Formats: sequence, C-alpha cells, structure tokens
Amino acid sequence: MIARLLAGAALAALTIGVLSTGPAMAQQGKLSGDMVKIGVLNDRSGLYADLGGEGSVVAAKMAAEEFGNKILGKPIEFVAADHQNKPDIGANLARQWIDQDGVDVIVDVPNSGVALAVQEVTKEKKKIFLMEGPATSRLTGDACSPTGFHWPYDTHALAVGTGQAMVKEGGDSWFFITADYAFGHQLEADTSVEVKKAGGKIVGSVKAPLNTADFSSFLLQAQASGAKVVGLANAGGDTITSIKQAAEFGLTQSGQQKLAGLLIFLSDVHALGLQVAQDLVLTTGFYWDRDDETRAWSKKFFDRYGKMPTMVQAGSYSAVRHYLKAIEAAGTDDGPTVAAKMKEMPVNDMFAKNGTILPNGRMVHDMYLARVKKPSESKGAWDYYQILRTIPGKDAFATFEESGCKLPK
Repeated sequence: MIARLLAGAALAALTIGVLSTGPAMAQQGKLSGDMVKIGVLNDRSGLYADLGGEGSVVAAKMAAEEFGNKILGKPIEFVAADHQNKPDIGANLARQWIDQDGVDVIVDVPNSGVALAVQEVTKEKKKIFLMEGPATSRLTGDACSPTGFHWPYDTHALAVGTGQAMVKEGGDSWFFITADYAFGHQLEADTSVEVKKAGGKIVGSVKAPLNTADFSSFLLQAQASGAKVVGLANAGGDTITSIKQAAEFGLTQSGQQKLAGLLIFLSDVHALGLQVAQDLVLTTGFYWDRDDETRAWSKKFFDRYGKMPTMVQAGSYSAVRHYLKAIEAAGTDDGPTVAAKMKEMPVNDMFAKNGTILPNGRMVHDMYLARVKKPSESKGAWDYYQILRTIPGKDAFATFEESGCKLPK
C-alpha cells in the first residue's frame, strides 16, 4: 500500500523547469550539481492547499527572479510535489529528492507531522529545510536541526497573540476543539500556558480527527462546557468547517461564548466571507495591506496567482530569498555552511525588517494581532483585516534558552 502511495506521489511530483538559460555571471562558485535545486513540498490537493499549495511555488519563484533566476552564475531549478498530509510520503519524497534528484533545499511543508518527519531527513542529509507552513514550536524545540529554519509563525507566537488578547478582553475560561495530531496538540499546549499566565483557566478540550466533515458533536461539548472562549486549535479546511458549523449551531449568537481561531489564514477568511468571519481575532505574521512595500509585492503576486498571499506564501518568498542571499555570500550551497551564513545575516525584505535567526533556526520578527472587519467596514476585495497592534518579535517567540533545543548556542 505504501509503495503504491509513494509511486503515486512520485508521479505527482511536478518539474517546474529550469528558469534561466542566460549567460553565466562573472562570479562562479561551488554548487552541487552545477545548479541550485529548490523543492517545494506541500499539500497541493487537500485542506491546506489554499494556504500554501501552488501559491508557495509562485512566491518562491518570485524570490529566484530577483537573482536573475541564477546564483553564482548557475541556474536555479524548481520541483514541487504533494505530500498528501502523510508523514511517510513526505519523508520518502524528501529522501528521494535529496539522494536521487539533487535537491538542495526543501521549502514550505504544512502539516507539523509531515514537517517533523522531513526535519529528520534533512538533518541526516545536512540539507537546508525552510519551514513556512508547519506550526509546531517543537521544530525549533526538542526536534530542532542545525539546518532547519522556521519562518512566518509558530504555535508559541499564536498563543501569545490570540490567547493573551482574548483573556484580557474577559475571556478567562477556555474549551479547546483541537486537531488530533502534532500541530493541534502543541497549539493547545502553548495556548493553555499563555491563557493561564494571563489569569485564565482551561475547563476542557476535545480532539477532532484531521479533515473532519462534521464538528457537531465537538461543538455540542464546547457549548455544554460553559467556557467563555471556544479555542479552535486547528487550521485550513478544518477551521473553515468548524467556524461555519459553529454559526449554524448559534454557538456565539447568545453572547455567552466567543470563538477564538488560533490559526486563521487570509485564505480562510476569503472562503468564509466577512459575514461569517467578522470580528474574529487572530494573530498573523503578514498582511498584504500593511505598508507600501507589502502592497507592491502582493500586487505582483496577485497578478500571477489571482489571490492575495497568505503568510505562508509570503514567508516562502522571504525564506527562499534569504537562502539565496546566503549562498551568494558563502560561495557554496553546502548545507551547514549556508545555514551558518543564514544565521549571521539579518532578514530584511518586505516580509520582515531586521529579522534575526536564533541558533535553533527560529526567525524572529514582529507579529500582528488583527481583527476581521465587518462587511460594512471593508472597502473592497481582500480588505479583510484591521491590525490591532504589533507584537514585537522578542515577545512573540520563545528564546533559544526557552525552546528546549539542544544545539550549541
């Protein structure tokens, strides 16, 4: 069965193509395979396809184009594949890409279970792993890697933002509906810590399988708990389904309970519509309408993809751009050498200003607490968020010492 799945996944791998045939630059460096090969590995057909998917490939290619589609005078090539939200498929594709196809770096990988499996492969092979889609803070904690980099957000930052904000607004008792795998478990754990730290309490939780079609039994348990806040520790299609069904149940209409979407993407709000999503409070690492630079980059992305970018897609651009800059500075694509250079250099682009990278690979940058606008407040298409406040990076993310990572500092 597994062999058939792997064969199917391998066939699904899409060769995006060599991007450059232009004359070699004067500067020549040491590159394995005489090129840099970037593998975007994500969910291209399931519940996380909208938040990353092909949009992450488009964003990564936009970063390569800023280098003239070549680095150290050699071409940049892309491949992409669907991990189907299965850790064994993700890990085996990563191993095949590195061992047989000459892939130098793996990008995106939403689904924390898959990302944890791929992290082990890239650590063993000493290859760079740029994580934009997965959330669990374990990736820079007990499961950290010398060549792993976690970019737009993590469960710790989401908990600090939305968890603390909801308690301060009076939501001091919580019940969780939690995705039943590594990501959901960690998001519930991290949020529980922040809720208690802010003076709140946890009255209960229930675990829902990934890709649940019917949340009614879980919502009834949340309703019966009497908690002031129902925390949705899920993402993508599961978040959309649970919010829609909560509205059908009238869970929030009485005013006794509020929903806290602990991981909401712009694509989720777009799918829900403002009538359903209005007034949700969320934490994000990126919003397209933040300043002139984000608006300009997002317009280019929209012109190619037909949608405004999520923080995962914008993060894919930023991480790949920083990786290519590090290769340029190091003169090689050797994984440990490039990783060391990435950690030396600040991250400065439209995604982050003066971002820093901790020894465990955590990219520290400002996060944003946002509220979804009411339909009457929105001025047009994709005008969805009101930024309530900026959360400084040093407050949003755990320090290296707090992370539990055992790498040398």
